[in-house]
Amino acid sequence: MSMGRVRLAIFSLYFCTGICFSSWASRIPDIKITLGLGDAAWGTILLMIPVGQICGMTISGLLISKAGSKRIFPIALTGYVLALLAIGISSTEYALIMSLIVFGFFGNFCNISVNTQAVTLENAYNRPIMASFHGGWSLAGLTGAAVGLLMASLHIHPVYHFCIVGALVITTLLVNKPYLQDDLKKEKDPADIAAKKKNKPETFLFLLGIVAFCGMAAEGAMSDWSGLFLIDVVGTEKHLAPIGLAAYMITMASGRFMIDKATQRWGRQRVVQAGGILIATGLFTAVAFPHFITTIIAFMIIGFGTAGIVPTIYSVAGQHTKIPTSIALTIVSSVSFLGFLMGPPLIGYIASATNLRYSYALIGLFGIGIVILASVIKIFRVDKRRV
Repeated sequence: MSMGRVRLAIFSLYFCTGICFSSWASRIPDIKITLGLGDAAWGTILLMIPVGQICGMTISGLLISKAGSKRIFPIALTGYVLALLAIGISSTEYALIMSLIVFGFFGNFCNISVNTQAVTLENAYNRPIMASFHGGWSLAGLTGAAVGLLMASLHIHPVYHFCIVGALVITTLLVNKPYLQDDLKKEKDPADIAAKKKNKPETFLFLLGIVAFCGMAAEGAMSDWSGLFLIDVVGTEKHLAPIGLAAYMITMASGRFMIDKATQRWGRQRVVQAGGILIATGLFTAVAFPHFITTIIAFMIIGFGTAGIVPTIYSVAGQHTKIPTSIALTIVSSVSFLGFLMGPPLIGYIASATNLRYSYALIGLFGIGIVILASVIKIFRVDKRRV
């Protein structure tokens, strides 16, 4: 089986998970306005996806390590599509809450299993390729935002939009399912086993999770609130709101296709530090200059900043851990997804009390936190010798 064909298959499946999420994100303004919810109530609604993700995290790592990501991913992606359709037909606040919880649950299984596949293939390549897979997710985000803009402009109901996306995803899954790989097996070195029992080497996973937490809080701010920021703060017309998410996704996607080469040249630590600087710069620019053009440029800067954070952290975690890859990624995800758990609702509550400018300023501070943390975490020193 050609490694190139396997890489294309995994890339395609990243695209599938990304277009499911971005399709939902692109219709957030429509769904919020249709249900007549305020910022505080909408912040609580957005909490439901992370709640579902946290529920999935309690079992995903162990289940995937036992059954294998090769078996789990097709089931998870199918569930993800069905949950997206349920969101589209939700006509009440409570129906939407339940649909988003299920969406988050299956989304977590998709995330852990597809990243486990990527770590396995990256190990076979013996060079950084993780960011290019996440580029597939971001490319799907861009595609989803563009399609969402078209659907919103044509006033097409989200359920019909989501049905088209679901058909595309299931077809892609069936074509690429035969190329999924058995998970990477960790060597049973006696020294590693002894070290693992002491649990000292694996503490870096939690620290990496905090870095990813800050990056994902910025991602959540963009995916869940960029359209509303343009409408409420900038004063953009509703049908133009998805342009913000599209601009962000353009640079996030293109940036991820450049990250692997940047990593080989400068190392993962510098890539993460640069990402934090760009996130802070973009968010503070949007806050300071809330005009359409400057805000779009700021969103694009944020896209470049977030491009390398999560794939780099996942790569470091997967390559350096002594425990099964799926469990290591679950640990990192359990911490990092708190960024989605706390970020979007916190933005909503602050926006309700003040406005979205203050919320975005807070998330900008997380970018500074990324720079500081990446400078002090010791595992990056070990990683420098392997890149």
